[in-house]
Amino acid sequence: MDYEGLLIIIGYSLGIFAVSFIGGRLAVLGSITHTRIQILMSLVAGFILGIAMYHLFPHSLERITGPGNVEKAVAWVVFGMILMIFLLRVFHFHQHDFSTEAGELYDHHDHGEAGGHSGSLVGVAMGLGVHTVTEGVALGTSMRVSSPHEDGGALPALGVFLAILLHKPLDAYSIIGMMKFAGHGARARTVANVAFASLCPLVALASFWGVGLLGLDDGSVIGYVLAFAAGAFLCIALSDLLPEIHFHSHDRGKLIVALLVGIGLAYALYFVESSAVHGTQEMHGH
Repeated sequence: MDYEGLLIIIGYSLGIFAVSFIGGRLAVLGSITHTRIQILMSLVAGFILGIAMYHLFPHSLERITGPGNVEKAVAWVVFGMILMIFLLRVFHFHQHDFSTEAGELYDHHDHGEAGGHSGSLVGVAMGLGVHTVTEGVALGTSMRVSSPHEDGGALPALGVFLAILLHKPLDAYSIIGMMKFAGHGARARTVANVAFASLCPLVALASFWGVGLLGLDDGSVIGYVLAFAAGAFLCIALSDLLPEIHFHSHDRGKLIVALLVGIGLAYALYFVESSAVHGTQEMHGH
């Protein structure tokens, strides 16, 4: 049993639960301004985009061995994107902005109706639930890619954890904001908030435990899962970015800068982690 890895993922899980719960509470306490939400979404989407390309996909290529490994990895990336696109198309669950400005802007594009009735709310809950399970699986399996002993002090799966940590409050804000808009009581919102905040940590812990229990640490299965997660993360990032590019012509400069900062942060994290690993390997080689 990798007790150090278990302690790290428990710490990650507690952090994700806390920020998700706080995100849900923000939807109850008051609405964040439209511009701030857009800037935050662009920043987080850029970071998730970077994590998918700099962290998840390269790790999947390292794990998928044999002839045609690149084609296999790309196939699983595409599968992850297709599944998330299907979920988005069916459940319409990825709207984060419930400010007054957003409501006026989306009314003419059939987005403002998404939060008004119980059928839509169930769809959003189901879509965000599957999306959250994907994030939990990505975190749990990423922890198995590299142990804390191999990375020269770098925390394993740190990039994936930070991507979820930054994005999860927006998801919680969405579902609790919709519940508030639909007229659900405080108790129902609190129960939903706790349940949603608990889902990703529980799935991450189950994935971490299950991969080790089934002895899949050294197999290609982890590579396939990471490639699938890379596709899902790409779709999550683009589903935040593309609607805003289509419907918003204001604050272009701020949103582009926020996107580039998010991508830059993901690359910086990748660079730091890679330097730590290479430094450790060179030290062991000597």
